[in-house]
Amino acid sequence: MPLTGQTALVSGAARGIGRAIALRLAREGADVALMDLNPAVDETARRIRALGRKAVAVQTDIADATAVREAVARIAAELGPVDLLVNNAGVVKNIASVEKMTDDAWQNELGVNLTGAFNLVRATVGGMAERGFGRIVNISSVAARGGLARQVGYSATKAGLLGLTHTVALEYARKGVTCNAVLPGMVETENVKAMPQEIRDAAIAATPVRRFGEPEEIAALVVFLCGDEAGYITGAEIDISGGGHLNTIALGSRKDISGR
Repeated sequence: MPLTGQTALVSGAARGIGRAIALRLAREGADVALMDLNPAVDETARRIRALGRKAVAVQTDIADATAVREAVARIAAELGPVDLLVNNAGVVKNIASVEKMTDDAWQNELGVNLTGAFNLVRATVGGMAERGFGRIVNISSVAARGGLARQVGYSATKAGLLGLTHTVALEYARKGVTCNAVLPGMVETENVKAMPQEIRDAAIAATPVRRFGEPEEIAALVVFLCGDEAGYITGAEIDISGGGHLNTIALGSRKDISGR
């Protein structure tokens, strides 16, 4: 197994894409640390242990820098220093037009989606550089480029992840650490399954392959970027959207989405 002997850390691992990534990393031989405020992260850990790998589940607010440092120290003590970091945690529930976005909602998305990723990179990348090896994968979104109506916080923070990705790649490439961004389109997660059918149908119609992605498809790409064969890929933005990123007509442009 190509990742045997390595320790991975996945944020937002309680369900959906994060859980799929964590399980795939374990199947490839990695021991996996899991971060999420959702108690369901313990179930992900149990499933990883059932695969014969070690797992540590930590319920941590990644927007809290001190809490992140303490959690990373605990992970290092129990599993070993982090070799592979996947910043997957994200808030997508704050739905409002720009003028109606509240301060609290904006700060919540900024804290989890962008500051949280920065906190985790800062807490782990130094050790990776010292050991001469590391892989960082930031889960962004096609919304980082095209925007997303009524989700200004989500779009802005996912775009911010691209700047974080590029900068980390530039600073640490010579030290054996790569940093890349994955930009999923619509993926069949619990949140997407709960969407009204009208929205689901419109999203599928705007996707050239005419279906949603599966969490396991995102996980397969992430695992590749974590492996030795991806050592010459850094600072990349990789779309995995079924061709949806090629559609320049935003769904939100089809009707008034201002909420007025």
